[in-house]
Amino acid sequence: QGPPSGRLKDPKPDLNTPAARRLEAMLCARAPSAAAAAALLRIPGAAAAPAVAQRWPGAPRAFRRGAATASGFYSHLEREVAAMREAGTYKVERVITSPQASEVTVQSMANPVLNFCANNYLGLSNHPALVEAAQNAIGSHGFGLSSVRFICGTQDMHKQLEEAISRFHGTEDTILFPSCFDANAGLFEACLGPEDAVISDALNHASIIDGIRLCKAQRHRYRHLDMAHLEEILKDCEAKDVRHRMVVTDGVFSMDGDIAPLQEICALAEKYQAQVFVDECHATGFLGKTGRGTPQLCGVEGRVDIINSTLGKALGGATGGYTTGPKVLIDLLRNKARPYLFSNTLAPSVAGASLEVFRMLSESSDLVEKLQANVRQFRTAMATAGFELSGHDSCPIVPVMLGDARLASEFADEMLSKGIYVIGFSFPVVPKGAARIRVQLSAAHDTQQVQRCIDAFIDVGRAKGVIR
Repeated sequence: QGPPSGRLKDPKPDLNTPAARRLEAMLCARAPSAAAAAALLRIPGAAAAPAVAQRWPGAPRAFRRGAATASGFYSHLEREVAAMREAGTYKVERVITSPQASEVTVQSMANPVLNFCANNYLGLSNHPALVEAAQNAIGSHGFGLSSVRFICGTQDMHKQLEEAISRFHGTEDTILFPSCFDANAGLFEACLGPEDAVISDALNHASIIDGIRLCKAQRHRYRHLDMAHLEEILKDCEAKDVRHRMVVTDGVFSMDGDIAPLQEICALAEKYQAQVFVDECHATGFLGKTGRGTPQLCGVEGRVDIINSTLGKALGGATGGYTTGPKVLIDLLRNKARPYLFSNTLAPSVAGASLEVFRMLSESSDLVEKLQANVRQFRTAMATAGFELSGHDSCPIVPVMLGDARLASEFADEMLSKGIYVIGFSFPVVPKGAARIRVQLSAAHDTQQVQRCIDAFIDVGRAKGVIR
């Protein structure tokens, strides 16, 4: 039992006696946490851990040591969070109370707002056909599989979806992952070793960077979209007799709206016998004449060796990712990619809805054409108004460059007050002095909604002195 009135008669008991050691062991076993120990010692309040040590010097040494360590750890975390708040990088999540769509309702806001910051490029996130397909899949195949693929987590729908993705991209085979982050985490470690080299664009997505860190290959980084620098590295790898070389790039760079120069990349890869990997998360389904992504847009279909992409953006916006490419690579990944081997399989509802997406895209390019019309309308009007825009003319990601971080934040707030939901980005997400508002257009936006967004930008831009 603890001290009867908050203090021992002996303020400095001998903790080396057998009785003291037994008491210490008993309390450590009964009080694995600070809160539990404080309760045993009848010490209330938020400062229980320090009070244990101060009011009862005979408290278990292990507990006192653990309490101090925990206190220091959480204090460190509090300082980290405070620093983020001070720097303006702390992220506050707005809560949406409706399905994802071109118009959404946001908690604490009286009226719906137009959403121009989602990855819902084709407007499929709440499409009735996908909702119905997901519901039907739950009815026929259940809610979940409670298993990884190679044990008892592969249903016929998973194989059908992999086949549909392969047909869509014109590849030999496909493997599904819980997300494209997982696909990127599983690829490089499985197929590249210390004798190989991976050569990555400097602005590649964080998931690519993390995936490359997991592999033992030699790592090289070329300056963003700099083909001369890429060739320098390829030459150096060739001179050093590197076994395999893989050039790694995003198809579309999501913060800038840039598109990788795949014609040049593929030509260099062929010249120096390298493999080409493209992450197509911000391209699949909507770039190119029929939505086959940057390889189609750049005219290099069949020359890109490996494509990773997602089901969580244009293709319905739920979850799931995949690697598609040569069959031998996919066979290897099924046996070596750790996120595939140790993660639950894709839910039947997602598989069923995704099958419907690929069916829709194989039958019509109407959504692709509608999105491109919206992109042309927005980019043309904004440039005419005097805004500085970044990115490729075909890209529905349209960074409106403002430069100043505070201006970008205030500009986004003003836009929201006018019923337009956009987000300002600043350092460290983007370089210092390159703050911006990133606009993302959707096929779900009608012409009037796009014009409302343009008009709001012009009103706020003039009020802030960004344009005349």
